[in-house]
Amino acid sequence: MPRTHFPSNPQSLSTPIYHALIKTHHITSRKKVSTLKAAAEQHGVFALLRSGGVPGIMYVEGREKEGVEAWVGVVHDLRYKDYHLLARPEAREEPTPPEEVTEEKARLVEIDSVKEFGAKMEEKGVLAWWRKAMGYTS
Repeated sequence: MPRTHFPSNPQSLSTPIYHALIKTHHITSRKKVSTLKAAAEQHGVFALLRSGGVPGIMYVEGREKEGVEAWVGVVHDLRYKDYHLLARPEAREEPTPPEEVTEEKARLVEIDSVKEFGAKMEEKGVLAWWRKAMGYTS
């Protein structure tokens, strides 16, 4: 009778999600936003933008680190004013169990306020990470 193998480490059952955070002076160019939207679809990532004013904030996540890195590269190449990569592409500290992963389609969503952006970060379970990266907490 074949044996069923169960991993001794429950973390190995987790699905890694990679993410990164970028801050710019502002995000107002519709042409650049269109480029970022196409890049999100091309690289299979979900991107959240705080656009329309100061500051510009961009959060990106995906199942493949290479996709997140490629999207960050597109942002860098667009030469946004005061571009700062606040958090390099990395796996979340607490990987998400597969049954809890909500499938975000490869797309880009725009948010109007920092407060609303923070609420989205809380929904994703990365509020403390986001607040630290933004310099709101130490």
